[in-house]
Amino acid sequence: MNQLIGSSGHRAIRPELVGDALAQPDPWGFDETPVETWAEILAPQYLDLALLVAFFTLAMISFRRKSVALKFVTFSAAIGYMGFAKSYLISITNIFSVLDWNWPVFKYSLAWYLFFAVTVVSTILWGRLYCGRICAYGALTQTLDAILPAKWRVEVPRPVEKRAAWIKFGVLGGVIAYYLVTHNLLIYQFTEPFWMFGLFGTPAMWTALAVLLIATLFVRNLYCRFLCPVGATLGLMSYLAVFRIKRWSECSTCRICQKACQWGAIEGPKILMTECVRCDDCERLYADTTVCPHWRIIEYNDRKMRILPLQPVQ
Repeated sequence: MNQLIGSSGHRAIRPELVGDALAQPDPWGFDETPVETWAEILAPQYLDLALLVAFFTLAMISFRRKSVALKFVTFSAAIGYMGFAKSYLISITNIFSVLDWNWPVFKYSLAWYLFFAVTVVSTILWGRLYCGRICAYGALTQTLDAILPAKWRVEVPRPVEKRAAWIKFGVLGGVIAYYLVTHNLLIYQFTEPFWMFGLFGTPAMWTALAVLLIATLFVRNLYCRFLCPVGATLGLMSYLAVFRIKRWSECSTCRICQKACQWGAIEGPKILMTECVRCDDCERLYADTTVCPHWRIIEYNDRKMRILPLQPVQ
């Protein structure tokens, strides 16, 4: 027998067996997987995080400065980097993940969590800023709208536009109901075209996308305004927005901004929070002292002071 019973009743181990055991790797079974350090975890994520922060910084600077040139620089970065390079877009599948409380592993998905957090926080602060400034697909359609001849566009009659805007909420409700019953993630490919940035899809999907983009040439921002379930979700969240666009007393009669709004987000003195994407068009008009009647009324009342501080009425 290799093992002997000692006088104390404990098993004694023969010395030569100890030597043999120590010669083996991890003789007592105490070997553990090396602990991964944060430096090792972050190493492959540094570049993505840095570029993402740079993009968000550009987007916020262009938004705060109300600069058309910077807005289109942001659109280029959104389409090229956020879209085709990384496919960083908020999708209906992210809403499914929230419903299932199924989140990526935090330490390996820091860029995703940063992207998700910026989207949620910016929506609560300003409304659908994501749709108007960050979303790669929204950037693509707004760029198309800017470079194509205005005579190509079909202006949707206001009564039709108001009713069509409700379609996206129906799409959102239908998709969520379908997912809760089936848990089939593939429903996303039938309700959003964001897969195009990954350059995959069936011939039928690409055909449907081509039809959608052709229609968008004539009806500006067609998908974003009338069909997008993510836009519907962020639109509902926009009711929580802290920093809203100011409206002045003259806005109850003036229709300049309403006519200029490409999103159907202005109705008389009201900003429709579910439709507004903070595109800056009306805010630039507010600041134009030669166009906005607010300034002309002030100048008429007191010609000695051309510009007075604006006082919001809501």
